[in-house]
Amino acid sequence: MLSNQELLAHDPWALVADLMLKNQWKLATAESCTGGLIAAACTDLAGSSAWFERGFVTYSNEAKTEMLGVDAALIAQHGAVSEKVVRAMVLGALAHSRAQVALAVTGVAGPTGGSADKPVGTVWLGWATPAGVTTEKCHFVGDRAAVRRETVHRAVRKLLGLLNQNGA
Repeated sequence: MLSNQELLAHDPWALVADLMLKNQWKLATAESCTGGLIAAACTDLAGSSAWFERGFVTYSNEAKTEMLGVDAALIAQHGAVSEKVVRAMVLGALAHSRAQVALAVTGVAGPTGGSADKPVGTVWLGWATPAGVTTEKCHFVGDRAAVRRETVHRAVRKLLGLLNQNGA
């Protein structure tokens, strides 16, 4: 298990890679608002093919349904930016891949598209590990690039924490 100081001192993606390799696990991603930035961060590391299985960029509601099996009625009832949809996305990433670990994100990066219920910067994140599924709602501040960057940052930090907490 890594200490908080160790977590902060290293590239989080490299630490994720080490834990994935140690456990012989693969990672799949399902991204909406980040448009593939998480998959790109994974594949920036040399040797990532040993632990990164695939990434789904499901920007449209139809893509979420067609590629991940998210029920269109679920999206219609709760909206694409919701806990139920991110949970379905992360489980769909597992079901449509050979991965044991997955993460998913869906949100409103802006500058438009927000509402009173889901203002710009609202992002739902989901993680699936062998220990179960975790979801989290975040509100990030800043322009579109900042929201997307903070989403990627939160996604990897929480994934690392979950893997570390579960004794990976």
